[in-house]
Amino acid sequence: MRAARLIRLVLLLQSRQSMTAGELAAELEVSERTVARDVEALSEAGVPVYADRGRAGGYRLVGGYRTRLTGLGRDEAEALFLSGVPSALRDMGLADTASAARLKVSAALLPELRDAEHSAAQRFHLDAPHWWQPPETPEALPAVAEAVWGETRMTAAYRRGDGSTVTRSWEPHGLVLKAGAWYLAARPVGGREHRVYRVARFSEVTVTDERFDRDPEFDLPSFWAERAAAFARAILRESVRLRLSENGARRLRAHTDRTAAEEALAGGEGPDERGWVTVTLAVESLDVAYEQLLGLGPEVEVLQPPELRARFVRSAAALAALYGEAETSSGT
Repeated sequence: MRAARLIRLVLLLQSRQSMTAGELAAELEVSERTVARDVEALSEAGVPVYADRGRAGGYRLVGGYRTRLTGLGRDEAEALFLSGVPSALRDMGLADTASAARLKVSAALLPELRDAEHSAAQRFHLDAPHWWQPPETPEALPAVAEAVWGETRMTAAYRRGDGSTVTRSWEPHGLVLKAGAWYLAARPVGGREHRVYRVARFSEVTVTDERFDRDPEFDLPSFWAERAAAFARAILRESVRLRLSENGARRLRAHTDRTAAEEALAGGEGPDERGWVTVTLAVESLDVAYEQLLGLGPEVEVLQPPELRARFVRSAAALAALYGEAETSSGT
């Protein structure tokens, strides 16, 4: 356990010029006293860790020290090779760079670990796109990725949702691959707010030589999680009143928005003498609700609004007539 922590400490210092005891303690999830003991152990082992004293002080490696990755175990090495998504790297134009990096890592590993890349690839594969939907590989993606990695401003034309097009400059902070579609988190030049843009809507992308100051407070995973949750809430503009059987309540999460279903069930009424519960469910629209709830069949009864209930009544009558005709024609 301690050996793994010492390796992490050295790698953290390799990746940054200097880190305080507090920063290292937070990264390693230990106390500052433990960090001090680990640094002392590294120094005794010949690793040149230097301590800068004072309020702005910290720990740093002396003389550009670099360690080979001989401390990696098999599980760590295999996890390292899982961190790359080949199709995503290829789409961004980084396949050759990633391949070269993997070769360098492999060369640094102990001989008995050099098959880690192959063994990991045979045990895990990420297939991001939905079923029955071809993956989206936007023409502008390599240029956008170049701007993201280089932290340089880009100018481009962007097609809005209403069909209009704007041309402006952006400071691209990060890319997200969601269900086969690429999105860019960027801040318009002169603006303060980061927004999400679909990469497929960019055209005429020009990567400039002008670097921008990356927002130190921007965290891509947190930003995306917050925006995705806000988007999911924003599209649920309607609500419907339902009665659900025990089976229907169990299956509701699989047929509708999961969060909305959980909130509806948590605030539901019942069960009644038949075991049915009554809930109010947030939905995107009545048309979407109809398509989603139809999959629950006789396990759901729509109570409100009247127009959606009437639509289900008509569907039920059409199904009854259809199956009645089928029974008559089969002679049963």
